[in-house]
Amino acid sequence: MEQVEVLVIGGGPAGMMASLSAVKTGARVTLLEREARLGGQLIKQTHKFFGSYKEYAGVRGIEIVDKLTFLLKEQEEKGKIRILTEAELVLFYQEQTLGYTYKGSLRTLKAQKIIFTTGASERMLPFPGNDLPGVYAAGAIQTLMNVNGVLPGEKYLMVGAGNIGLIVSYQLLQAGASVLGVVEAMPRIGGYLVHASKIRRMGVPIYTSHTILEARGKDKVEEAVITVVDNKYKPITGTEKILKVDAISLAVGLNPLGELLEQRGIKFCFIPELGGFVPWHDENLKTSHPDVYVAGDLAGIEEATTAMLQGELAGLVVAKELRYGNLEEQDKINLITQRLKEFRAGPKSEKTREGQIKLKNG
Repeated sequence: MEQVEVLVIGGGPAGMMASLSAVKTGARVTLLEREARLGGQLIKQTHKFFGSYKEYAGVRGIEIVDKLTFLLKEQEEKGKIRILTEAELVLFYQEQTLGYTYKGSLRTLKAQKIIFTTGASERMLPFPGNDLPGVYAAGAIQTLMNVNGVLPGEKYLMVGAGNIGLIVSYQLLQAGASVLGVVEAMPRIGGYLVHASKIRRMGVPIYTSHTILEARGKDKVEEAVITVVDNKYKPITGTEKILKVDAISLAVGLNPLGELLEQRGIKFCFIPELGGFVPWHDENLKTSHPDVYVAGDLAGIEEATTAMLQGELAGLVVAKELRYGNLEEQDKINLITQRLKEFRAGPKSEKTREGQIKLKNG
């Protein structure tokens, strides 16, 4: 049985920051990442971040990965952190004992403190023809396009006008594809206006109060049928429009990935504003289990900036509970908590604030 001090599960933006802040405070960290490289969603984000200078404003996600990876490798060379890629958590036993696969074998370890940063999975949308080749989740298209250099279609319909849908639409245009339209069931777009304005200037129509009705094609997507919806989001007969496309991208939200926490009996709350079922956690990201913490999209669907702040906070809190650091650590915790509040203060974070209130009330 392997004994570790702090275990961080997930090497995306939250996990990388959690590992760095815990190590810098003095704790010994083991970081598990199921993919072959660190970075999570950041490795396919070619756009520049918003926010303040401290939160990497003006820096592209792919560049943030390089910066954080360099800092982690420095700590690894000093023997303060062990980074295991292609290592996937599969079991959560009693106490803090876990099982993970690595290099073809099942291994077990016991951690004093655990920080889960396992992220989220993309939602699908039920409609006739959604199983045709050519229907993709937006994140899958982003991975194919920005990581693997593969453009899986030429003419696209984007479903969903949140930040992901708008950003991926723009990146498709940059890659030489056509986006025949973006449909959004809500009466207004959910993403930042700057992203919407960019694709509108490039001639892409955004259809609010619309949804996809059907995908058509013999062996693959050939057409998409869209329609107007009423104020209860029901299709209005006679408003159908046919678009000749060979790919449909779905950007309709994310679900936090917390199955192993549920198996362990950790308390969950259903909070639609945060993405659905999320582990209950306090303002320091501690769950109902005294030695288990969460950060990033698992703690509630937000942005990569928030995920990094939460990861930094969780790492500091865990190290402090293990009696590392000094009185300055509490000042750092208070500062990050304040930065999170400031980042969530804008109108686009209204739902998040509502979700946080529900979470606090349990």
